[in-house]
Formats: sequence, structure tokens, C-alpha cells
Amino acid sequence: QVQLVESGGGLVQAGGSLRLSCAASIRTFRSYAMGWFRQAPGKEREFVADSKWSGVLIYYTNYADSVKGRFTISRDNAKNTVYLQMNSLKAEDTAVYYCAAGPPGSDYVYWGQGTQVTVSS
Repeated sequence: QVQLVESGGGLVQAGGSLRLSCAASIRTFRSYAMGWFRQAPGKEREFVADSKWSGVLIYYTNYADSVKGRFTISRDNAKNTVYLQMNSLKAEDTAVYYCAAGPPGSDYVYWGQGTQVTVSS
């Protein structure tokens, strides 16, 4: 059974940084798409960033326009872990952040329990 466990959330002042981690119990982790999503109070869950295997040697990364240049997704396949480095945080980044995993050729089907990020202005 696939499990995703997020960590690293917390309270930070605007302009600060946090790094989220997501440890995945996936045997073929390197082939999975790994993504970060977030949900703010009263809003729908939205895409933040993801990392997808190209099938050759590299991973493609994608970012929401709202976080481009501030957030960086990375992965350590040896540790079955994906990270989200968040810099220059803004109050509007406050949300519960979820890690998600998708098998090759599939949508995101596995989700973590979420970790709260609160940015004070």
C-alpha cells in the first residue's frame, strides 16, 4: 500500500523560507510523477508544482504561475523523497500542502495527509 508522509510545514514570516518533504513508500518511485498541491481555507485545491519522469534521463518540472521563481521541486530517488523548497513566502501561500503521486501514464492517485503552512504578514 502506498503511503505519502509530508513534513516541514509550520509558521513563517512573510519573506521567509520553508522546505517541505514527502517520503513515499513506492517501490518504483523513480518512475512516478510526484506533485505538490495546496488548499487554502474556503478555496479549492490547486496545483503548485510537479516532477515527471521523461522516460530517458531527466525529470520535467512544472510550476503554477503564482510560485514560479520562488518555489523549487526536487526529488531524491535514493530516499524515495520529494521536496518543495519555498522561498520569498507570501501571506497568500498560506494553505495545507499535499504531496501526491501518480503511476506512469496515470493521474495523481495517491495523496498524503497534508501539512499546514502559515505565512504571517
